[in-house]
Amino acid sequence: MAVKINFRPSLWKLSDEELMGRVRQMGDEKAFDELYRRYARRLHGFFFRMLGREEQLAADFTQELFLRVWAARGRYECGRELCPWLFTMAYNLCRNEYRFRNIAVGFEEEVRGGPWTYEEQPELRMDVQMFDRELSTLLDKLPPEQRVLFALRYEEELTVPQLAEVMGIPEGTVKSRLHYLLQYLRKKLKVYETL
Repeated sequence: MAVKINFRPSLWKLSDEELMGRVRQMGDEKAFDELYRRYARRLHGFFFRMLGREEQLAADFTQELFLRVWAARGRYECGRELCPWLFTMAYNLCRNEYRFRNIAVGFEEEVRGGPWTYEEQPELRMDVQMFDRELSTLLDKLPPEQRVLFALRYEEELTVPQLAEVMGIPEGTVKSRLHYLLQYLRKKLKVYETL
């Protein structure tokens, strides 16, 4: 008697796109759970920064996003890169919230450490803290579109093509906006150039 073996690859070995393909084609809840495991924390952090650093609001938006992903699974184009697709949905949820509130809310950019340790140099630690506060203040004053661009590029580390897809604008426009945004921030933060 032949035994039929149902081969099911370990989900953790599959790419994001393969998992989403399984969700789309078969309604595979385990594949969906794996995608949630891979992206929920990252998307929660994005919502947390974009929506005023409110923990519960970020959690609610993360859940809402995954509900929408499940509902839109049939519209996912198999083979399409998943990360920009998810962040496009997240970005649109934020835009809707901004419109709803009709206010601009910000996030705080973390300063990444260099080769030195500022714990050993109190004056340097003070400078970094001042830089962090000043950068946060500048980011809070930016229009929502520029804050989102900054967060997606430097917090979430999306590439220019991914940013173009998420924001629905040409790559050249993304590059131009990033250039002018960084030029503006450099000018405003010139006093901290030695850090």
